[in-house]
Amino acid sequence: MSSPVGAPVPLTAFLPGDWRRAQFLGRMDFGAGPTPVLLRGGHLFDLSGLAPTVADLLNGLDDGTVPQGGHDLGPADAIHVARQWEAALPGAPLLLAPIDLQCIKAAGVTFAVSALERVIEERARGDAARANEIRANLNARIGTDLRAVKPGSADAARLKQALIADQLWSQYLEVAIGPDAEIFTKGPTLSAVGWGAHIGVRADSDWNNPEPELVLAVDGRGRVHGATLGNDVNLRDFEGRSALLLSKAKDNNASCALGPFIRLFDRDFTLDDVRVAAVTVQVTGEDGFTLDGHSTMSLISRDPLDLVGQTIGRHHQYPDGFVLFMGTLFAPIDDRDAPGQGFTHKRGDIVTIASPRLGSLTNRVVPCDEAPPWQFGIGDLMRNLARRGLLPAA
Repeated sequence: MSSPVGAPVPLTAFLPGDWRRAQFLGRMDFGAGPTPVLLRGGHLFDLSGLAPTVADLLNGLDDGTVPQGGHDLGPADAIHVARQWEAALPGAPLLLAPIDLQCIKAAGVTFAVSALERVIEERARGDAARANEIRANLNARIGTDLRAVKPGSADAARLKQALIADQLWSQYLEVAIGPDAEIFTKGPTLSAVGWGAHIGVRADSDWNNPEPELVLAVDGRGRVHGATLGNDVNLRDFEGRSALLLSKAKDNNASCALGPFIRLFDRDFTLDDVRVAAVTVQVTGEDGFTLDGHSTMSLISRDPLDLVGQTIGRHHQYPDGFVLFMGTLFAPIDDRDAPGQGFTHKRGDIVTIASPRLGSLTNRVVPCDEAPPWQFGIGDLMRNLARRGLLPAA
């Protein structure tokens, strides 16, 4: 049951059914500033006395262990949080993105369907009206072959030569079936928003969509410690006009959402669960429009550890760790307004991304310039932690 508008939301309302057995790491603001928290054994713990940041906590984890101790804030089912898109609620904490100093990375075109949709965007040059004809032609010509091929294999190389001969090759197919994955920086450190916040879409975009994804939490040594949900908000018209506009299509104010928590790996939840996880997305508009979609990790073209290995290594290091969006199968083509125009966001859309083992991430869409501006950077975080006496002596 949803909470009334303006009312605090029970913390457990957007957690998975097995939350009492799971261990969730995240961040909340109780009024003083960002605070690392852990949901363990049905209780919520303030971990700021153990480590000032989530990055420090993940870097300090040994395989198979979770943070112990912390200040017990009480049973998780007795704690309520406020939606940031509504008026401030006195005494109700905010749920923040569950990362802080980590770099925000993303892998693109990791599913066959998303590869085809990127080719469609490229050939339609951002014109949604042309997309249906191009989509039908590409699906008829290469859809089945693309789904069956292993990236970087000999079969992939042969398919590439055949597509070049047919004048169907694309830079998107290169990263879909070639040896090198597309890995890019989604947004700057600390720029992500969390559950209950506004998400931003540029006002000058007229073809865009949510991208529901599973996101890995990786420490500075490249060890994967857990997973969360993410919305890699995408402007299809911008990227379709030119792949060189990727930064404008992806990195905008409030255009990256993560949460609600990082579910830490343990004997009940492992990377194998991520490999077969189902992800759903629901969009509900103020105009009465609804959209339901899904993605399943079992259809991903590259293994999650391959994507991690292509992100960190001797060529690139991330001492504070990183999170990695792993791509999506979801590419909405439902007409929202005029026939042939496809789907695009409107102001006030409520977007909920969910997965049975990770819970749900809900945000409200507004133009980027109307979302709260990003004003709390790394320097602000350090000063806040210092004022609170949470920075340990060197």
